[in-house]
Amino acid sequence: MLVLCLSKQLFFRQCNFFMLKIQILTPQPTLSLHFLDRYFTRHFLLQAVRFHSAQCVYDCNVKIGALSRAGKVESARQLFDEMPTRDVVSWNAMLTGYWQNGYLDESKKLFDLMPVRNIVTWNSMIAGCLENERIGDGFEYFCTMPERNTASWNVMVSGFVRCGRIEEAGRLFDEMPWRNVISYTAMIDGYAQNGEIERARALFDCMPRKNAVSWTVMISGYVENGRFDEARELFDQMPNKNVVATTAMITGYCKEGKMENARILFQEIQSRDLVSYNAMITGYAQNGRGEEALKLLIQMLRRGMQPDHSTLVSVLIACSSLASLKEGRQTHVIILKNGFDSHVSVCNALVTMYSKCGGIFDSELAFAHLGNPNLVSWNTIIAAFAQHGLYEKALAFFNNMRLGGFDPDGITFLSLLSACGHSGMVNESLHWFDSMIENYKISPRPEHYACLVDLLGRAGKLEKAYKMIHEMPFEADSGVWGALLAGCRAHSNVELGQLAAEKIVELDCRNSGAYIVLSNIYAAVGMWKEVRRVRGLMKEKGVKKQPAYSWMEFGNKVHFFLGGDVSHPNIEEIHSELKRISLQMKALDDTAEIVSKWSCYG
Repeated sequence: MLVLCLSKQLFFRQCNFFMLKIQILTPQPTLSLHFLDRYFTRHFLLQAVRFHSAQCVYDCNVKIGALSRAGKVESARQLFDEMPTRDVVSWNAMLTGYWQNGYLDESKKLFDLMPVRNIVTWNSMIAGCLENERIGDGFEYFCTMPERNTASWNVMVSGFVRCGRIEEAGRLFDEMPWRNVISYTAMIDGYAQNGEIERARALFDCMPRKNAVSWTVMISGYVENGRFDEARELFDQMPNKNVVATTAMITGYCKEGKMENARILFQEIQSRDLVSYNAMITGYAQNGRGEEALKLLIQMLRRGMQPDHSTLVSVLIACSSLASLKEGRQTHVIILKNGFDSHVSVCNALVTMYSKCGGIFDSELAFAHLGNPNLVSWNTIIAAFAQHGLYEKALAFFNNMRLGGFDPDGITFLSLLSACGHSGMVNESLHWFDSMIENYKISPRPEHYACLVDLLGRAGKLEKAYKMIHEMPFEADSGVWGALLAGCRAHSNVELGQLAAEKIVELDCRNSGAYIVLSNIYAAVGMWKEVRRVRGLMKEKGVKKQPAYSWMEFGNKVHFFLGGDVSHPNIEEIHSELKRISLQMKALDDTAEIVSKWSCYG
């Protein structure tokens, strides 16, 4: 017996040795059998053949999975067809590879041909149907499968949650014979996504066991539903805080505008990942702190982390808010180096950035680089030319969009109305407004009316603008009344201006702009008593005028200037230059001459 055991041990050692030789030299199968035949009896030879065959099947199964994940599904199928022997894992690997690459119907055909199926086969088919948004087919497989495990129930519950069919998900969850932490977490996520945060919390509290994912999903649910106090309380109770939960809290602080709290929490993360950096950079960009966003990008790059498309979009938003063309161009270089120059959302952000930084024709070049622009892309380039008052170019892109098979939406028409407004084209704006309603069946929103009222106001057609406000199918908001107020200021219409200002104050009693504009209207017509009354009202109600500021990029630095601010280190030189320019402008007779002389400074 001892000799037999030693012989078997020797067999397996030598078998492993020869298999290693086979893998290195890749000889013909007859060669490996020749080696084995020389060293072992017929009994051991049969064991070796079976071992060799099983190893080949295993290797092929692994390769099929790898090829499928790489998107080479045809090569995977060729290997599958060439296999002399297949097991159920081979069929499952090929079946899964098909639906992962969008070929669900091929998965179904293979499923029907399978000689033997196991529970993994059925679960894979359910997952494939859900991944390809065919939940009805997935549920049919679920109902007909001979046996189910917890994974079967979980994948079906998650599918209903993903499709927003939360009641069906809940019924299935209640029917589950066994539930694990994944089951509970899927339902909690579903309730939170559908705004049923109380039901989510009730389920969270009755979980027999919670893991880090459960805590994170519940905290994120509170943040996404605007329940930040509860999110903070739950985060404080979390036993082992992870980077995902902390990032969710950072996102919440950013939404609340509490950037200092977000920064402190970000600094506490020991191992920051790309998602946490993205949350912080996005928060800075969306809260008007573009410089901090750019600094954080530099820090991230110095640590050897590569940005993704979300990072780059947020950084471009930061550059847009700063009107910093230099940093925008540097970001464009990073985009090119990282291969995101054809990414739709990145290119859309590039178009916006160049437009807001004054490089409108760079916007056009960025748009031209897009191979397959979507509706957002078309809206972005139309808006870019609209903001620059180039109506003809905006209209040309609108026509190209229609030729490309895209139907305009409300945002498209808002850009066209804006382009008309910047160009003073009243009749064209009314044409597009009517076309939007009659030809494209798009219901106008307050911003569309605000755009028209603004245009009519600039043209001095204040009564027509006021009539349009009264004909709106809903109550006008402060934006619409603000547009009318601006027109009244431009044309010194006291009566309508007073009415518009009163409406704005009714909607927002802390709106300092309404008081200031009304005061300026009174001042323009010499009604100084009314000016004092409005100023007194502001003081009485505690309304403070927000200081205006501007900025410019000079010497690789962005300089900010507040109204009445004298803190800039070069303030004396700035004032001296402004006086010189002002005197030169006063000496000129007309606008054309001013433009001609001013172009010398460009």
